[in-house]
Amino acid sequence: MKILLVRPRPHKETIGLQHVMICEPLELEYLISNIPDDIKRETDAEIVDMILENDNFEDIVSWKKPDFVVFTGYITYVGIIKEMAEAAKKIIPTVKTGAGGVHAEVVPEDFSSEYIDFIYNKNGIDNFNLTLRGLLNKKSVQEINEEINIEDKKSTFDYKYPDRNAVKKYRKYYYYMFHNPCALIKTSFGCPYNCSFCFCKEITGGKYYARHIEDVIKELSSIEEEEVYIVDDDFLYDRNKLESFITGLKKNNIKKKFLVYGRADFIAQNKDIIIEFKTVGLQAVIVGIESVRAGDLKGYNKGTTIEINEKCIQILKELDIELYATLIIPLDFKKEDFRQLVSWLRKLDVKFVNLQPLTPLPGTDIFDSYKGSLLTDRQAFEMWDMAHVVLKPKYMSIRAFYAEILKAYYTVVMRPKHLSYLIKKYGLKANLKMLAGSSFVSLQYIQKIVRSH
Repeated sequence: MKILLVRPRPHKETIGLQHVMICEPLELEYLISNIPDDIKRETDAEIVDMILENDNFEDIVSWKKPDFVVFTGYITYVGIIKEMAEAAKKIIPTVKTGAGGVHAEVVPEDFSSEYIDFIYNKNGIDNFNLTLRGLLNKKSVQEINEEINIEDKKSTFDYKYPDRNAVKKYRKYYYYMFHNPCALIKTSFGCPYNCSFCFCKEITGGKYYARHIEDVIKELSSIEEEEVYIVDDDFLYDRNKLESFITGLKKNNIKKKFLVYGRADFIAQNKDIIIEFKTVGLQAVIVGIESVRAGDLKGYNKGTTIEINEKCIQILKELDIELYATLIIPLDFKKEDFRQLVSWLRKLDVKFVNLQPLTPLPGTDIFDSYKGSLLTDRQAFEMWDMAHVVLKPKYMSIRAFYAEILKAYYTVVMRPKHLSYLIKKYGLKANLKMLAGSSFVSLQYIQKIVRSH
């Protein structure tokens, strides 16, 4: 049985970070590595990364003639996945199709389609294998659907490491900004916090659990890339865990450069261990700064303050650890709010910032309170990228709102001293690549400014 595991290329309308980063499809690598041996002998599974493929999907299906095609993707991919599933079935009417990933786990009904046979809304690896076994045993789609998605989501992660060799032909192209080439690893699942806007905690139903550090260190030892992106929703959470991680790196003489997610309050309260982490490879931290206004932080249930954010930024700057700051732009922002935000970021010398219009993603705590005032069609999935303005700004036009976001970004990031610093640190070639990617995103914003009304 021939199986294609497919990551689609984003829709052209999606304003995406894929222009400055392409990371490996870790979830698909987990699927391949955890196919049971008896099933593996009767199947041939292959990952197809359409972001990097030169051939179109229809040609690939016609050539490879799969029996089963499984897609993965975020909310922005839902429409594309439906179209690709339909295309596959038109080419091979007998092919079976499935869809999984984080959005399918929280809002599975979005994938409902006559062209998608299986939607994995929990325990994706186990239910994928149940599907394979069912198909091999000639069970019907209805019979298999009665078997999968029954058990509650697991609170442990006792699976084999992802098969990174399954994307061998793509690996050299996987990167995250200046981290190139870059591998991914996941050491925990879920988020222990309760931010109202956040999608992460919904994936595990509010539960949080972490892998044993010894197991993480063992997997790290098998990764060839020097640059490693730890894709936990929050890696800087448990001080004891972080100390054990640092000890494990030293004991096993693992030399890596790490990019992680972390909260501002942990960094502000644990400077000593951040210093220690720096000595064993911490290079950059993605921090949800979220807002420069105290009222916003309280409304988001973030649990931080402006003072905490400032202390976090100062610590990372002092230690020469790159900060990738993310902020949410509320719909009641006025021009003076944008000016205040820019002034604050420039004063703290923030070099990288991602400014996201407030987006109440389906499945989050705040979605229901906003769904009556959406500008964007709920089914226009490609627009739900946390870059499109999906709610009407209160004090300015949509066009002006886009323009202020773009102007704020360039005023903060494209400062001559920042560019000089980046060229010295990362080299001209890497910076030209980032400039090309960010320019493409800027062009998408300019198109929004021109088209909006």
